[in-house]
Amino acid sequence: MTRRTRYLAMIVVVLGILSVVMGAGFIALAAQKNDYVVSGLRQQEVTLGLSEEQIANGEVVDNAQEAQVAAETLSNHLEKIAGGTYGDLMAASKTGRYDPTDPKQLTYTQGLNMENSLNLVVLGFGVIQQTMAVGAALIVIGIAVGATGTTLFRLG
Repeated sequence: MTRRTRYLAMIVVVLGILSVVMGAGFIALAAQKNDYVVSGLRQQEVTLGLSEEQIANGEVVDNAQEAQVAAETLSNHLEKIAGGTYGDLMAASKTGRYDPTDPKQLTYTQGLNMENSLNLVVLGFGVIQQTMAVGAALIVIGIAVGATGTTLFRLG
């Protein structure tokens, strides 16, 4: 094997190592953001959508599945407040427009804000999981590339 081929094999090994390091970085970043989201949820102590037993055990909404159930529960409550959709709520108003002085409309929009926040939490957890999967894939690819470079180097 020529000197040039050995250098190329070493470059392949280095790229493999870089991929593993980047993968570990992705996983660490995702873990950090997961802790951030979970601690924020626990601080708010939201129990909407949890069973009486879960609430009695001190559980709060702190994962994607529970946040999605809470958002769906809010959506059902909002439907009851509006008598259907937001459009139905506006059609029932005197002006046909949003009026923040109307307690029913204000209650609806406060619930809508909370529902949207919970949907963003679900989205955030999805991005966290996707980032972890990309990190794991980078590690696997890095190991494969590094092993290939090592094999090429030894053959030379």
